[in-house]
Amino acid sequence: MNAHDTVRPILWTDQGLQLLDQRYLPGRVEHVLCRSAAETADAIRQMVVRGAPAIGIAAAYGVVLAAREAYAQDPRRWRELIEPGLIRLAESRPTAVNLFWALARMRERIPLAAGNPEHELLTEARAIQEEDLAANLFMGELGAQLIEGPTAVLTHCNTGSLATAGYGTALGVIRSAYTAGKITQVYADETRPWLQGARLTAWELQQDAVPVTLIADAAAPLLMRRGEVTWVIVGADRITARGDVANKIGTYGLSIAAKAHGVRFMVVAPTSTIDWTLESGDDIPIESRLADELFTVQGQRVAADGIAAWNPVFDVTPAENIDYLITEKGVVHRPSLRTMQALRDKP
Repeated sequence: MNAHDTVRPILWTDQGLQLLDQRYLPGRVEHVLCRSAAETADAIRQMVVRGAPAIGIAAAYGVVLAAREAYAQDPRRWRELIEPGLIRLAESRPTAVNLFWALARMRERIPLAAGNPEHELLTEARAIQEEDLAANLFMGELGAQLIEGPTAVLTHCNTGSLATAGYGTALGVIRSAYTAGKITQVYADETRPWLQGARLTAWELQQDAVPVTLIADAAAPLLMRRGEVTWVIVGADRITARGDVANKIGTYGLSIAAKAHGVRFMVVAPTSTIDWTLESGDDIPIESRLADELFTVQGQRVAADGIAAWNPVFDVTPAENIDYLITEKGVVHRPSLRTMQALRDKP
């Protein structure tokens, strides 16, 4: 862990899964202890933990807790009894494909477990977490090599240590480029309605002594028009076989503004985020959440009573708006069916 990477949101303990509660940052630093698969699923759904890689890691540990419960219930029938826990975990968030990837990987270990399955499954969950951190460090270096500095960049939502096993995806690139002297300033969109940029990204970068300036989401096109940034760097929750990217709502608009102003657009995500079964972004299920998230800010209502609201959590950026996709298997320049297939064919 270096000077610009000090935050860790996920910790396994003998008592269960300890999660840094991201709903209360930056005002309060609190942790939630999940002792069951149901509590883990609820933590994912309620956004105690968020960010596609972190959701996958938390779900993997949720499987360990499901196995612990099932084995305690009946050591002979634990494979049958674990199923409700796995189903509940799968239903916790519909868009982040890392969730389903992690659950599928954990399922592959279930037939191999002899006796008490906890050790076998815990070893796999820890491997998922450790591999994510290693991938983030590598992607950080790959992405940083593309940036010519000194310059400023814009990011959206939170893609750092809080959203991953550590270091981050888009923020991992930013960390590496800042350490190399290529980035002088990071602009962070506030990211309505959950304010992940304001509450999480700005806080995280502040903890790690990286210069950050917060802006309203709507200010981003003006920032680009003034030539203040040369890159937009974001993460992803699901990527299709042709390179369309589902990410936090507002990402699509940033890609349009970036294209109009000659600002390059980089997506950073592990290959576990790629859903090879989907070709088009039109096929990605987009989660909608409660209207209350738009009506209130930190529990205080700011909208008139009696109005309707539409609250999609993600949007889809088409591949043609993306200059570079950075993965742990390499860099894809201008994603397309052809360039994504070349990535898939890599060992």
